[in-house]
Parts: sequence; C-alpha cells; structure tokens
Amino acid sequence: MPTFFEHFRYCLVGDAHPTQLITQIMTFQNSHHLPHPKYRPDIDGLRAVAVLSVVIFHAFPNLLKGGFIGVDIFFVISGFLISTIILSGLEKDSFSFAEFYSRRIKRIYPALLLVLIASFIFGWFTLLADEYKQLGKHIAGGAGFVSNFVLWTESGYFDNTAETKPLLHLWSLGIEEQFYIVWPLLLWFVWKQRLNQLTIALVILSISFFLNINSVETDATATFYSPQTRFWELLIGSILAYVTLRQPASRQKVKQKFDDFLDTYIGPIVYAQTPKINGGTRRNLQSLLGASFIIISIIIINKQKFFPGWWALLPTIGTVLIISAGMQAWFNRAILSNRLFVWFGLISFPLYLWHWPLLSFSRIIEGGKPTQGIRFAAILISIVLAWLTYKFIEKPIRFGNHSKEKTTLLLVIMILVGGAGYYDYKQDGLTFRFPEIVQSFTQQYTRDKEWDGTFCFLDTTQDYTFFDSPALKNACQIQPENNKPTLFLWGDSVAAHSYPGYKTSFGDKFRIITRTSAGCPPILNTDSVNGENNERPFCRKNNDYIFELIKKEKPNKVVLQSVWYVHDWKQLADTVHQLQHIGITDIDVIGLVPVWEDNLPKLLYKQFKMDTLHRIPERMNSGLRRDIMQIDVVMEKFIKELNVNYISPIKILCNEQGCITTISDKSMAYDTSHLTSKGSQFLVSKFPKN
Repeated sequence: MPTFFEHFRYCLVGDAHPTQLITQIMTFQNSHHLPHPKYRPDIDGLRAVAVLSVVIFHAFPNLLKGGFIGVDIFFVISGFLISTIILSGLEKDSFSFAEFYSRRIKRIYPALLLVLIASFIFGWFTLLADEYKQLGKHIAGGAGFVSNFVLWTESGYFDNTAETKPLLHLWSLGIEEQFYIVWPLLLWFVWKQRLNQLTIALVILSISFFLNINSVETDATATFYSPQTRFWELLIGSILAYVTLRQPASRQKVKQKFDDFLDTYIGPIVYAQTPKINGGTRRNLQSLLGASFIIISIIIINKQKFFPGWWALLPTIGTVLIISAGMQAWFNRAILSNRLFVWFGLISFPLYLWHWPLLSFSRIIEGGKPTQGIRFAAILISIVLAWLTYKFIEKPIRFGNHSKEKTTLLLVIMILVGGAGYYDYKQDGLTFRFPEIVQSFTQQYTRDKEWDGTFCFLDTTQDYTFFDSPALKNACQIQPENNKPTLFLWGDSVAAHSYPGYKTSFGDKFRIITRTSAGCPPILNTDSVNGENNERPFCRKNNDYIFELIKKEKPNKVVLQSVWYVHDWKQLADTVHQLQHIGITDIDVIGLVPVWEDNLPKLLYKQFKMDTLHRIPERMNSGLRRDIMQIDVVMEKFIKELNVNYISPIKILCNEQGCITTISDKSMAYDTSHLTSKGSQFLVSKFPKN
C-alpha cells in the first residue's frame, strides 16, 4: 500500500522519478530563446518615480516622508516583467532555466559587484574595526542575496543605526532574488502538471499577505525583511502578467467592472450629460487613479506607520493600475514616457545601488547627519556614477556575445567578493590596518563583547519572563542571604553598563541584584520612549514585575539609572514616591553620563589623525553634546527636591578641559554614551560607598 510520502510525491511529480524531474528542469530548453517583453517606456518612467522617491527619502527624509514606498513599486514592476518572460517562455515552449538565470546574473551582478568592491575599498580607509567587520558581513550577505536575513537579526530599517550601514538597501534585492529562485521553478512545475497558475499565485499571495497583516504590529522588523511577508507584492505583478497574457475573458470581466465603476461614480462628474466613458478615457482615468494612489502613499505613509501591513496596498495597487492602463493612457504617454523620466528609469538600478552607500559613508565620516550640501552632492555623484555604470559596465556585459563566459566570470568574482567580506567579518574587521595604539582604543567594543553574558539584561523584544530563561538564569539568579545588605540596580541599558562598576566597587559590601531592559526607564506605568508610544511594548509589564520583586526582596538601596533626557521626570518622581511608600528609604538616582555626537572611539581616531604627533587626548571637549551637560544641572536640582541621592557622572568625568576619554588606553565608552567595562569600573569607583 502506498505511503503518505509516495502519495505526496505522486501529486507533485506524477510518475517521474526525482532524478528524471531534475533532468527535466536542467534540460528544459530548446533552440529558441526566452522572449523579451515589448519595451514600454512608461514602465521605465515608473521605475524613475520609484528610485527618485527612495533617493529623496534617504537624502531628505522630511521632504518625502513616504518615499521608501518606491521599493514596493519596484517589487510590482519586477514581478510583472519577470513573470511575463517566464509565462511567455512556457507558453511558447521556449523557457530555459539556464538562460533565465544567466540573464539575471548579467542584469544584477555587474553594478552590484562594482558597488560591493567600492564599498570594501572605501571602508578599508575610513571604517574602524567594528564598522568594517559589520561591512564585511553585509558584503557577504549582499553577495549571497541574503541581506534581508542578515539585517533581520540586527536593528530595524528605520532605526538610527541603520543610517551607518552602507549596504542596508540590499535587503530588497535579497527578497527579489529569493523570489526568483522559487517562482520560476514553481511556475514550471505547475505548467508541467497542467495546474492553474493563476489559482496557485492567488493562494500564495493570500498566504503572504495574511502573514504580513498578522505580524506587522507584533514583529515589525521581521515583517519588513521577511520574504514570506513581502512576496505578495511581487505576486501582484505576476498575476497582472498572467491576466495580461493568458486570460482575455478575465481581462474583459475586470475591464467591465472597472468600466461600471467609472460610469457610475466618475462619469457623471466628467460628462454631465453623457455618463458613458469610452476606452481611452477609461485608461486615462485608470492611470491617473494609480498615480493618485502612489502620491497619497508618499504623502501619508511614514516610518511611524506599521509597514508594509495594509498601507502597502496603496503603492502596489497604484502601480498595477498604471501598468495595466497601457502605454496609450495619457499619464503613461505624456508624463512617464517623458525622456527625462525614461533616462532615470534606465539608470534606476545602479542609482539605487550607489546612492545609499554614498549617503551612509557621508554620515559615518561626518560623525552625524551630513549637511544638506553634502547630501545633495552625494546624490549628484550617485547619478553620475549610475550613468557611468549603466553606460560602460551594465550594457556591454548584458548584451553582445560570450554570454556563458560572462556569466561564469561574474559568478566567480561574486564568490570571491563574498568570500572577502566573510573573511573580513571573521577577522574582526582586519585590525592590522591600524597602528597598535589605535587598535587599543578602537578594539571590538560591542555590547555583546562588553556584556559577556553575565548581565541580567533584556533586549527590546523580550518581556520579563526572559529573566528566568536558561540564557539569563545565571546572570539573573538571586543569591541567598549572606548577611550582606542588598543593592538593587534598576533601569535601561545605561543602568546595565554600570553593573561591572558596581560589581567591582560594591560587590564586597552588598548583595547586588540587577534587572535591566533596553529602552525601558525605571519608571512605572509608561510604555513610551522618545515620546513615541509603544516603542517598547514590554516596558510597563517589565517594570511592574521588577517593582513586585523589589517589594519582595526589600533591598537596602535601590539605584535608578536611565537616559533621563528622553523621559518624563514627573513620572520618575511618582515612581520614587511609590518606592518610598513601600519602605525604600535609600534611593540613588544616577544622572546622565557624557553623551558624544558620534561613537567615542571614532572621535578619538579622528583626533589621532588630526594631531601631528598622533596623540590621544585624555580629555576632550569637541564632540560633546552640550545640551546634555546643561540638563544634568537641572536634573540634579529636581532630584534633590525628592529627598533622594543624586550622583552626577558628568561632574565626576568632566571639567573645564573636557570629559575623560580613555582609561589605560581603553576607550571610556564604546558608542556615544554606553560605557565600556573599564569605563564603568572607573566611574562607579568614584561613587559614595555609603
């Protein structure tokens, strides 16, 4: 009796043996070539709209807050054009996997390789070890078209740290190429089995869209980068290609419904006496409606929205309406087919690749947001580089003879570039590039290295139950009473960075308990960070749990520390009063540490290069955020009125000559404000011991 797996295999491949199936796939080609879709200048114009939206958003985000939806336009265009090629080839019995992927390689690899190599070389001279290590990881991810998965494990697309990742934008290329690994195989299989391709596409689209809607509010980063939650956007274009090529009856039904809609709602407005709308007017209105959807998307969608989610329907449906209106629609013919738009459309891919590394490296070098002039210059340079890349790299490689040789060579170079990036990553950013003194203060300072698993600390995606997880069990374990008074350290990541100092300076006198979580101040009844609600959805629950733990443990001293300048001090006062109400009388509030405009190791490296004698300043005024220094004075007065202790790290670390930068040739901070373990130990050693 056949097993379940035998039934399943038969449903998939019929009587064919798996080896026969593989052979069929590899040999499914004949003397014909893959068809080229009829060239449409309006689609190149639509590409221009997409790429310019993204470029303007990245350079001037306040000018075009929803410009990032250009990527969603690209997805639909790509799904439409590539599916047109596949479906036409299958229909004519001329589809070749080898030729399809050869075309993709010749289309994608030349410009991508140029940008990856340029980033690697430029990073060699400008990036510190940790930055160069991250760049190496992203080069490897870009070469393997898995950038979206790499970035998924890091911060979100709209986080501040994203601006210092020169290859952040390759996430979209990863999703596209992952789609084109799966989609041609699936279409070919469905065609061979004589199944309905439209039904399969609709089912997959529905699943992908459901996953997108279901998870966008609970895990925004995963939803943004995951292929499962993005494939529906490419599939919208694929379904449009199918309907355009295969289903005249379906097209007629859709057209009729759209005509009825226009006749009922638009006709009386356009033609007061003759509501019937002819075909030309219908196409014009359809493309204008699509353009309106895209314009509305750019205006009302912003990075605070849960995206993609439902919002992504606006640009994707708008794109479908424009493409399906055809070349003869007025907007497509007069606006999108304009020479300037078409020119930008032709260079859209290299422009997309070049613009973000230039903007990102500008930010890294400037140590903050570049001036408008620098950003504008970066865009102009990226346009020039895009044109040069298109003219002298893309076109000669994509077209002409020696296709197999070109494809093979591009594959080999991509493997080598990806391997170089991975080697850089594994070798911790190739620190041998720097003199020993620079290596000393710019060593691999990361939270993971500085906080070596002994920290009772939650990241932004974890709630209080993770305090008891196996990974944190040892770090969060509360030692039994040992005749020592108890010190309870409560706060966010800057409270966590104080733990090495407390352990060293107070560990012999106190039993220390720590409960810290990223972005969560030691403030009860708040979910907000930086004034944005739900930025840290677990803060309220985490702090309620911690407060109950404090009531249970009855510590002798409670230490509160946070990035106070982004929180409501009245809520802090309420929390202090509640601690006092449960009998906690010894409360220390740790004030703000010095905050630098850029990562401190990077600022020190700049000073090293500028100093003719290559000295490292022990104290430094340049690069300090002066507003933080002033806030510290105001906060000290506010806290003392609560009858609790205020400890000012700024008073300890800073004087008229500036703030301390290094301890024994090690940097005080590993980023703009978080202290290294050496910095923490030095600072806390200066705290009152009572």
